Order: sequence, then C-alpha cells, then structure tokens
Amino acid sequence: QVQLVESGGGLVEAGGSLNLSCKASGNPFSINVIGWYRQTPGKQRELVASITNRGILNYADSVKGRFTISRDKLKNLTFLQMNNLTPEDTAVYYCNAVVGMGMVDTWGQGTQVTVSS
Repeated sequence: QVQLVESGGGLVEAGGSLNLSCKASGNPFSINVIGWYRQTPGKQRELVASITNRGILNYADSVKGRFTISRDKLKNLTFLQMNNLTPEDTAVYYCNAVVGMGMVDTWGQGTQVTVSS
C-alpha cells in the first residue's frame, strides 16, 4: 500500500544537473528498498540506483560518480541527484519501491529527463 509520484525531470544541456524527487504515500514505512529506474523507448527498463531501508546503496556502473540517491524518511522523499548529464542519460525515470514481506513492486508514473548535446 504505497503510492509513488516522481517529479523534477526536464530538459538540460550536456554537463548539466537535475534533481529528481519521489514522494511516497500510503504506508511508506513498509518500504524495504526504493530506487530509480530508467527506460528509453525500445529498450528495457534498467536500474539506475537503489537504497535499502538500512541505507545500503547500489548504483549502475554507468552512473557511478555522477548520480547520488538519498532519502528523507521524515518527508517520505527519495532523491536522485544527477550531475554531469550526457545525452545517454535521456530516458523516463521511474521511482520503484519493494514493499513489505511480500516484496511487492510499486512504480510511479515516471518523469522525463532529456539531455541535449
């Protein structure tokens, strides 16, 4: 019983930055893992970054050193700070949560990130 809403996407030039936000509601205390995925038309959705409820981090190799995932549990927010963006980062970015003992996947609607050359 978790709902996720993403925001913060937009159009930026290569080398620029964006900070995505994921707002969780419903029963956010049941989240075991929360993270960000991205998807481009014609490609599979891929994991970008995740963080467990205990703070363990995981990043895709392609974003290590450029992206940072963090949580503000009091505000039920999860952020993805994206720096030094490249056109290859262009995608719809989705917030994902693994919820409860059943490990139910919950997805937001996505936010578009477009990086121009």
